[in-house]
Amino acid sequence: MSRPATAPRDYTRGAAMGDRHAAIAARRSFVALKLTFADAAAALEGHQAHWLRQQVRAAEQPVDLWLLRAPLFSALAGASPERRRMRQRLRRALEAVFAEPQPTTAFAAAF
Repeated sequence: MSRPATAPRDYTRGAAMGDRHAAIAARRSFVALKLTFADAAAALEGHQAHWLRQQVRAAEQPVDLWLLRAPLFSALAGASPERRRMRQRLRRALEAVFAEPQPTTAFAAAF
């Protein structure tokens, strides 16, 4: 008698491959955001800058960095080109992680 064919053993411990890829992508985007925040905080000086650097290092989730955005943007206020570039870099990094879906317009619906 022949043995029935069995499915190959699954080594992913219950996680679908798509879920694993999504988790890895989310982690990479968080790390990129955290590095951007760390670079911005490293460019600052003073007591508030020290506090910001500690908070960025302690961040464990994207929402932790989201809550630090106002104090960091405030600390980066000013008209210097370097600060302007850093604020723009922070905005782009935040938009990449916390992107809001754009509403469908009549123009876009036609395609």
